[in-house]
Amino acid sequence: MSGQLDFCMSLERHILLPSATLRQAVAALETCSVKLCVVVSADRHVLRTMTDGDVRRALLSGRDLETLVSELPGRPPVTMAQGTAATQLIDQLNANQIDVIVLTDEEGRVAGLADRTSLTKTLFLSPPHMGEAEANYVQLAFDENFLAPAGSNLTAFEAALCEVSGRAHALAVSSGTAGLHLALRVLDVGPGDQIYVSDLTFVASAQPILYEHATPVLIDSEPESWNMSPQALGRRLALDAERDTLPKAIIVVHLYGQSADMAAIMALAQKYDVPVIEDAAESLGATYGNRASGAHGLMSVYSFNGNKIITTSGGGALVSDRADLIKRAQKLATQGRDPADHYQHSEIAYNYRMSNVLAGIGRGQLEVLDSRVAARRAVHDRYVEGLGDIPGIGFQPELPGTQGNRWLTVLTLDPDLVPVHAYQLMRSLKASGIETRPAWKPMQMQPLLRDAAFEPHGMDEAISVSLFLRSLCLPSGSAMTRSEQDGVITAIRDVLTKRVAA
Repeated sequence: MSGQLDFCMSLERHILLPSATLRQAVAALETCSVKLCVVVSADRHVLRTMTDGDVRRALLSGRDLETLVSELPGRPPVTMAQGTAATQLIDQLNANQIDVIVLTDEEGRVAGLADRTSLTKTLFLSPPHMGEAEANYVQLAFDENFLAPAGSNLTAFEAALCEVSGRAHALAVSSGTAGLHLALRVLDVGPGDQIYVSDLTFVASAQPILYEHATPVLIDSEPESWNMSPQALGRRLALDAERDTLPKAIIVVHLYGQSADMAAIMALAQKYDVPVIEDAAESLGATYGNRASGAHGLMSVYSFNGNKIITTSGGGALVSDRADLIKRAQKLATQGRDPADHYQHSEIAYNYRMSNVLAGIGRGQLEVLDSRVAARRAVHDRYVEGLGDIPGIGFQPELPGTQGNRWLTVLTLDPDLVPVHAYQLMRSLKASGIETRPAWKPMQMQPLLRDAAFEPHGMDEAISVSLFLRSLCLPSGSAMTRSEQDGVITAIRDVLTKRVAA
C-alpha cells in the first residue's frame, strides 16, 4: 500500500550478502533513503538487517571496516508477509520499537521494505499528477510577461479544449461553478425559473441556480449509470408541460466520469424544447458513442480543480457550438465592459476569466489527457479484479457504447451481503492512511435544498439516496503505483474479513 516501497527499482541497493564488509554496508546505507540494509543468503532468504546503529556498535566493540557482516553477532530480523495491512505493520513497528520492517514472499525471500514514514503518509483520493510540460508553459507566461487573463497560453488552451471536447468554441474560466453560472446567465435564467438538475452530485451543480434565485428541481438517478434518470426526467417534463411550467434548462451531471444516457435525455429535451447544459466537470476524456462527453447539450462545463483528471490548480471551462453564447459569456466573465473608449458597464457581471499562467498548466495537462484516462481506467480494472469476487461488492456500471474516464472508482456494498457500512469501512481505511469518501450526498438531503422538489426514478423508488448510503470512493489517482493499490485492496479485504469473523 502507500507505505510499502515500490521496490522493483530500488530494493537491490538495500541488499547485502554475508561476504560484504562493514565498509560496504556503510556505503550502501549512504545511498538509501530508508536507512536499513538486508543481509540475505544466496537464495535471498533474510538472514539479518543492518542499520547505522549496528555499524557503530560493531566499531565500538573493536571491529574495523573490513569486518564481514557475517562475523557480527546475529539477531533475528523482524519480517512480515508482503501484502500485510498497514495497521498490522505499524503495530509491529511499535511493538519492536523499529522504523522499518522487511517484507517477505511465501518462501521467506526478501520482497520489499515497509517504513514508518511512508506507512503513516496518507494515500489521497485523487491527487494532482503533474509532468514537465506544465512548468515550461508557465515559464512561457513569465517570459512573455502575460500573467493576467489574455496571452498565448489562454488562447492555445481554449483551442485545445475545443479539439478535446468536439466543440467549436471554448471559454476558460476560474472554476467549473463559474462556467455553470455563466451558462445560466446567457440563457437569461432568473427568479421563478425552474431548472432541473441531477440529484446525486456535488453542490456546485446546484449553487448557480440559487445565485440567480431560480428554482431547482432535483431529478433522481437511474441504476444503469447512476446519472440522471430518463424515466424520472420524462415524468417530470410531462407534468410541467401540463402545468405550463417547463424548466428554463436541464443540468445533466456526468457522475465520476461516466456519461449519462444522453440519447434518451436529449430526445426528451428536444421533445419539450428545453436546452441541456452538461455538467461534465468530472468527465473530461470520457466518451458517449463516438463523441466526447460534453459534446451533446447546448453548452457544457468542465472543471480543472486540483483533484480532477487534469488540473489547472483551480479553473474550469464553458464550451458550446454557439459562438453567440460563448461571446456573451466572455463579456460576463470579464466584468461586462461595454464597447466604449472609457470603462462603461450596463449589467451585473463577474471576474471569472482564467489567468494565462493557469492556462499554461492546463496546456501541459491536456497533452497527456489520454494517458491519464488510460491510467485511471487501469486502476478501476485492478480494483474490480482484486475485490470483485467478494459477495456484495460492486462498482459503478458503464453504459453500453460509452467509455468513462473513471475519474474516481466507486465501490458499492450490498448491506444484505456485506457486514460493513461504507462509513465503517471509510474510518477503518483512514486509520491505515488511506483516504476514501462516501458518494456525493444527494441534493435532496442537503439543508440548503430541503425545500426543493424531487422527482424519483420510480413512483415508489428513489435511487440516489440508496447509492449514497452504500457507496465509497476509492483512491484513484493516475500516478498511483500498483503496490499502493495492492495495499488498498489488502486493507479492504482485511476489514471485511475481520467483520465476517466477528
